[in-house]
Amino acid sequence: MVNFGKKLMADQIPEWKGYYINYKLMKKKVNQYGQQLQQGEKDRRRVLKDFSKMLDDQIEKIVLFLLEQQGMLANRIEKLGKQRAILQEQPDISGIAELREAYREVGLDLIKLLKFVDLNATGIRKILKKFDKRFGYRFTDYYVTSRSNHPYSQLQQVFKHVGVGAVVGALSRNIAELQERQGSYLSIYDQPSAALKDPIIDMINSSVDRLTRSTNFLRFLGQHALIVDEESPSTAGEEEIEDQKYHFMSLMLNLVNTFLYMVNTYIIVPTADDYSVSLGAASTVCGVVIGSMAVAQIFSSVYFSAWSNKSYFKPLVFSSIVLFLGNVCYAMAYDMKSLTVLIIGRLLCGLGSARAVNRRYISDCVPSRIRMQASAGFVSASALGMACGPALAGLLQWKFKIYMVTFNQSTLPGWVMAVSWLLYLVWLWISFKEPNRATEVNDAPQNPASGQRVDIGQLENGLAQPLLTDSGNKQNEDEDEEVDDSEEAAEDSHKPATSIGSAYRLLTPSVKVQLLIYFMLKYSMEILLSESSVITNHYFSWNTSAVAIFLAILGLTVLPINAVVGTYISNMFEDRQLLMASQITLLVGIVFSFKVTSTYSVVQYVVSALVTFVSAEVLEGVNLSLLSSVMSSRLSRGTYNGGLLSTEAGTLARVVADCTITAAGYLGVGKLLNITLLPSLVICGASIACTFLTYNSLF
Repeated sequence: MVNFGKKLMADQIPEWKGYYINYKLMKKKVNQYGQQLQQGEKDRRRVLKDFSKMLDDQIEKIVLFLLEQQGMLANRIEKLGKQRAILQEQPDISGIAELREAYREVGLDLIKLLKFVDLNATGIRKILKKFDKRFGYRFTDYYVTSRSNHPYSQLQQVFKHVGVGAVVGALSRNIAELQERQGSYLSIYDQPSAALKDPIIDMINSSVDRLTRSTNFLRFLGQHALIVDEESPSTAGEEEIEDQKYHFMSLMLNLVNTFLYMVNTYIIVPTADDYSVSLGAASTVCGVVIGSMAVAQIFSSVYFSAWSNKSYFKPLVFSSIVLFLGNVCYAMAYDMKSLTVLIIGRLLCGLGSARAVNRRYISDCVPSRIRMQASAGFVSASALGMACGPALAGLLQWKFKIYMVTFNQSTLPGWVMAVSWLLYLVWLWISFKEPNRATEVNDAPQNPASGQRVDIGQLENGLAQPLLTDSGNKQNEDEDEEVDDSEEAAEDSHKPATSIGSAYRLLTPSVKVQLLIYFMLKYSMEILLSESSVITNHYFSWNTSAVAIFLAILGLTVLPINAVVGTYISNMFEDRQLLMASQITLLVGIVFSFKVTSTYSVVQYVVSALVTFVSAEVLEGVNLSLLSSVMSSRLSRGTYNGGLLSTEAGTLARVVADCTITAAGYLGVGKLLNITLLPSLVICGASIACTFLTYNSLF
């Protein structure tokens, strides 16, 4: 893997060479400052001042050149606009074709400029990271705090690239009016639903999207799934390989698996307390019943993630069989009068959690051009299942017997899900197509020098030898570059983590805080949902149908809330601002949920529950969006990936929350609400404090 210093030299445009960040010089300065501090030649304050000034100078050089190039592009577009005005009065097909090509040439130059900004933005991030590694995560906070919000900030010019959007808009409009509309001159504003199909505009939009990480509802949902959308294939061959691995029905089966699993998770929530009582246990034992599924999922996520390295079909078959058996055990526990069988059934359901396989299939087998849509489908399927589970439980209010087997509101959820998984298994067996993993080996890239095929294992684990072994080039390299190459190569490597320990070592303080926030919001949501039937029955005497409707309404808020945040709010505020605001709102919802007077009203409970749940949903989307941005690229693939880590954090939170409900139940149902809310309050306060401490590194 080529380190960033060499990549910068290889990718930069020769005529713009003097305007890129001087990464090699700055890296050398970082090492010199480290030596000077150790030898006492400079103090920390002097180092910060000198390095800040040098970085300011580098950014100013980049920004002034960027503004100059934007002005030149705007001037060219203006001149082409005058030519277009002449053609409108005197239409000429050949002239229109030439003008369109001239606009496309401007587009190609704009793409070069966007890559220029992208390389420099990456260089700034990396040198800040390198300085932080050397001196302890302090410089970035200081530098970003003092520059990002300043009215004369040039740092924002690099990361927000003000003005590029106007150039992109002008090009899009003019090319749209010329392309396949010769003589009609319809504006793109007259046909907003008609997407402009032009390869240059597609390349520009792709570059802008990667550079800005701009969010819309679709991307917001995709990041909600924490499925990393890696850079699009650069060659037609790579796109062909992706298409060979993609099978629409297999993708649908993965999404249906996600939907059914979420239904399976929440369908028992309205009746778990009554089921526990019917088996001779306390109503608060529902926490153990509900949480046992999450306990097993902690382990199943790991082995399913590892299994998906070899197959997707077999894990899904195994998952369906285990979930079928688990639901049968859950339903049969009533006639067997056994709480143990009930919990075993839920444990089996947790062992059948194939969400890691579903995520991995989308990440590995869906073409990059539709991966974001598939990721959004994953989140939508989860949200729909979360709403349908309780709603379905509210409908299953019958009671009858067939051959000594009881069917009632407690057992019917198990029987319905068992039949659903059996039907799913049949569909899976008939329709699923295992991706051809041999394609990855057969189509491995060749060494251009020798014509020999490069082993795919070498590509994944990092090449042991450089592709070019020019001894003359080696002699000309700077000594400092050679000393630091191993560190930089490891830093830029895409080699996946091979264990939980190696994955943990890749977590920066910012990532750890995001995982803490994810733990907190999942804990708060699980407390709210799992104890809802007990709390509403104790204070308001709600029946199963009322609880089911309440939980279904909460579930149905997920997609509308994400739509509003992803489409509008995320474009008005930074992710870190939304992160802090949603945590504070969640804290308000938790505080308002406490019972502090002799009476506890339905209005207080419902309003506080809505505030808590909606805030947690907003927080989850923003949290995972930030997590996908700040997490190491090495955690985007392999068994121990970012999706697995976030799943484990969330599942652990659910386990702790459900155990808390059961433990608090021994003190009495009347004290259950306040006792279970107290840990939520403490963890939420801690996450807000940690977010405040790392706030300036979240960019």
